[in-house]
This record gives sequence, C-alpha cells and structure tokens, in this order.
Amino acid sequence: MGAQISLETLTALAWKARENSYSPYSKFAVGTALVTETGETFVGCNIENASFSLTICAERVAVAAAVAAGFQRFSAIALAAETKDAVVPCGAWQFLAEFNPSLQIHCAGRGGISKTVPLSELLPSPFLKF
Repeated sequence: MGAQISLETLTALAWKARENSYSPYSKFAVGTALVTETGETFVGCNIENASFSLTICAERVAVAAAVAAGFQRFSAIALAAETKDAVVPCGAWQFLAEFNPSLQIHCAGRGGISKTVPLSELLPSPFLKF
C-alpha cells in the first residue's frame, strides 16, 4: 500500500466519502478511497442519475479525480457500504485494471474490513492496452 497511509485510515476515508453519496434511486451508498503509489489519496462516492446509464460508481469517481490531478499509478483502494458482508467493486473492475491490474482492493461492510483481494483475482483476464 502507499507509503504514507494505513489501511485503517484509507477505510475511514472511504466511510467518510460514503456520506456524500447521491443515491436517491437505489438507496445504496458507496464510498471509496484510492491511494497512489506515492501516497496521495483521492475519495469518491457513487453518483446516481435518473438516466441510470449516466450513474457513476464510487471507484470511477475516485480514479477520475486522481487522473485529473495528474496521478495514474495506484496501489490500493478501499470500498465501504452498509452491507452485511464486504462490498466488492461493481463493474468498474475493467476501469481499474487499466491503471493497475494487481490493485489491492480492501472491501468493508458493517463489520469492518472483511476482505482484501487483488484485482487480478476478481478480473483474471482484463482487456488491457494493445
């Protein structure tokens, strides 16, 4: 993980970002915190839209913020949602793989961190640059 942030802090940032979720349709709020290889952090939350295809997941919001700030190399991401078990990333797997196919994903539900898995385990055959 990034040199300057603990897993507990990263997860706390994800829970805090979740508070900003705009999810009036699904009522499923998700927060995420992304850490770059140099230790910077970026947060995101899901943003829904009445035109469901325009909804943006929390993971992509965090990556977009990081890329807009000039960062493209990430080491870990934490997700937080009010689920009984660990929440895993949505279809953003392919989006995340573009930046790091081995990204460490820390998934948190109500019970805290209950699953840590490399993205390569969730998406073993990503479509990468050609």
